[in-house]
Amino acid sequence: MSTIDGLPPLREVIKTHDLVAKKQLGQNFLLDLNLTAKIARMAGDLSGSDVIEVGPGPGGLTRGLLAEGARRVLAIEKDARCLPALAEISDAYPGRLEVINADALTIDPTDRLTGPIRIVANLPYNVGTELLVRWLTPAVWPPFWDSLTLMFQKEVAERIVAKPGSKAYGRLALLAQWRTEARIVMTLPPEAFTPAPKIHSAVVHLKKLNEPRYPADGAVLARLTAAAFNQRRKMLRSSLKGVAPDIEDRLIAAGIAPTDRAEDIPLEGFCALAREVAK
Repeated sequence: MSTIDGLPPLREVIKTHDLVAKKQLGQNFLLDLNLTAKIARMAGDLSGSDVIEVGPGPGGLTRGLLAEGARRVLAIEKDARCLPALAEISDAYPGRLEVINADALTIDPTDRLTGPIRIVANLPYNVGTELLVRWLTPAVWPPFWDSLTLMFQKEVAERIVAKPGSKAYGRLALLAQWRTEARIVMTLPPEAFTPAPKIHSAVVHLKKLNEPRYPADGAVLARLTAAAFNQRRKMLRSSLKGVAPDIEDRLIAAGIAPTDRAEDIPLEGFCALAREVAK
C-alpha cells in the first residue's frame, strides 16, 4: 500500500522535504503505511477519542491514526524540519490534526484535548522510557489517558511486561503492571525503519486500570523500586538500607525475607512493603 489517503508515499515525502533522520533526536522513520495503519488499529476504536502522538516525524503513524478514524490527533514534534510535511497532512484532514512544535518532556497538552484520550506513538528512543514513567506516575490516578500504545526497542518492551524472576523484570514492569494491563501486541524488524536500527522494536499496549492492583502510595512505591533495582543483585536489606533505618523489620512485616533480591519479589510484595514503609 503506497498510500491510504491520497497523500504521497512517505519515501516521496521524505525526499521532498529532505528529512534525513537525526540520531541525536532518536529518530527512526517507519515508512510502510500498512504497518502504521496496523499500529493505529492496535490502539482500539479511535473514532470517539482524541489521540496524542509524540514524535510523528514525516507523519506515517499520524496518517494511520487519522485514516483509522481518530476524532482528533495532537502531534508533538520537536524537529521543526518535519512541520511542512505534517502541515500537508493537516490540510488533507481539516480540523482533525493539530501540530505543536515542542519537546514532549516540557509540555502539558491536556488542555487542548477532549476525553477520552489515547496516546499512540513511535517514541523517539532517547526519551521513550522517561515519558512512559511520567505517564504511569501522575499525582492523581486514574490518569488523563485511557490507553497507551507505544513503540519501543524490543528489550524495553520486554521489560514492561516481564515477570518476577526473569532477567528483564524490574522497575518498569512494576510501575506498568501495578496500574495497567500491559501486553506486547506487535514486533517489527530493523528493516521496517529508515534508517534501520541495530535492534528489533515492539509495540506495547497498556490499558489503564481504574484502581491499582494493590493499595500503595505511588511515590513510596516508586522510591522503593528505584532503590531496589539500582542494586538488583544485592539482598534487599542492603539495597534498601537507605529507605528506612529499620528496613529489615519492615521487610519481615511485609512478608519478605531480608535476604531476598528485588528480581524475585512480585508486585504484591513490593506494594505490601510500600504500605509498611509509609506507616
